[in-house]
Amino acid sequence: MPKLSTKIVLFTTTCLLFLSLKTLAQEGVVVVNQDRDIDALLRLKKEVNKLDINYRIQIYNGPRNGAEKARLEFRNSYSDWATSMKYETPNYKIWVGNFKTRLEADRALIMIKKNFNNAFIFKPKKERKRS
Repeated sequence: MPKLSTKIVLFTTTCLLFLSLKTLAQEGVVVVNQDRDIDALLRLKKEVNKLDINYRIQIYNGPRNGAEKARLEFRNSYSDWATSMKYETPNYKIWVGNFKTRLEADRALIMIKKNFNNAFIFKPKKERKRS
């Protein structure tokens, strides 16, 4: 029995020691001084990121009537991603989404390929502004 009571006393003493250390911990306040322009820059960066085109998926390439049919079929099957129709002589193309990463585009492509076998991922060229 004496060994058991010694263990209990030792355990209780250890617990009290750790609890007392916790109460002696310091507390403080952190004040961050930053320029007001930083918030404006962050808002601007978010707007630029929305406009940035990273990856898209092409689901159709051909005549206009087929493009409109493919676009309607896509909208009925997948409402999560926006579609756009582009004309490059002599064909119309249906592009889907604006994916930030290749992984995100790959995941979407797996689902899209179930209905659009010829779909593929690409990174559009940036359009030059004409003056």
